[in-house]
Amino acid sequence: MQKIIKLRSNEEASALYGNLDQNVRQAEKDYHVKIIARNDRLKIMGEKKNVEDAQRFFGRLLEMVRKGYRVPDRAKEAVAVVPEAKVEVPNKGGVHFFHRGKVIQARSENQQAYLKAIQTRDIVISIGPAGTGKTYLAMAAAIEALKKKHVARIILTRPAVEAGENLGFLPGDLAAKVNPYLRPLYDALYDMLEFEDVARYTERGAIEIAPIAYMRGRTLNDSFVILDEAQNCTHNQMKMFLTRLGQTSKVVITGDITQIDLPSGKKSGLIEIRNILADIPDIQFIYLNETDVVRHPLVQEIIKAYEKHERKKVQTGE
Repeated sequence: MQKIIKLRSNEEASALYGNLDQNVRQAEKDYHVKIIARNDRLKIMGEKKNVEDAQRFFGRLLEMVRKGYRVPDRAKEAVAVVPEAKVEVPNKGGVHFFHRGKVIQARSENQQAYLKAIQTRDIVISIGPAGTGKTYLAMAAAIEALKKKHVARIILTRPAVEAGENLGFLPGDLAAKVNPYLRPLYDALYDMLEFEDVARYTERGAIEIAPIAYMRGRTLNDSFVILDEAQNCTHNQMKMFLTRLGQTSKVVITGDITQIDLPSGKKSGLIEIRNILADIPDIQFIYLNETDVVRHPLVQEIIKAYEKHERKKVQTGE
């Protein structure tokens, strides 16, 4: 008897098979079957019961992969605690990406609207509190576009001065001063790409991470550009950045207008563009809220508590 499992992509197959096909080799020993794993096709051969057991194992393993879980080395023990269920397509056909052996997809209607906007608009502006996936989902879309050669490079940028700090008072050279502000962008990259891949893309200029000041005077063609922490952009910085857009490029701007760290008296460029760009139909604004938070469940409660506190301050005039 034989059964064939058809996978959606070579990346999905790689996650399912394991490092050096270790899951395939282990399944052959555990279930006494012969398995041929070639790209996106997995063929299982042997006695009926053994084949069915092996098929069930890979089906449950595939469910883990498609739900975004990383498959541990001891895969058989991991699937033992996963209830048997039918494998579902992520988001029932919604936008999703596959990076480093896990599915990255929207977990709320607002996030799904965000991903669809990124695919259909050249400029998308996402506003919402921390933990709502603004930067993470944009990064996933950017890496997908780069892998599929829809763009030639990814440019990641953010303001370099925030949270009351000033670069001039920090120790070290310019790179050392700027790096802490860009670290969250690197963290998101490393969650979706192997360290070696990030280094390779960066070395050949396919991925560039720089403070927003480095965008001045440039025309960004054939690029996927993400401006993160945009609430800390000034009026001039935002205008400068928006006018950098070149041919066949896409821009995603993300920010949290409840956490503005600009010096007193300076207006946030992100708040301003809500009115300035409101009447341009090809620019889409996406608003996320505490229901879209994908971090620890307590983050939702924290956001609600702060919003309640701010409303109380306004009402009492504090």
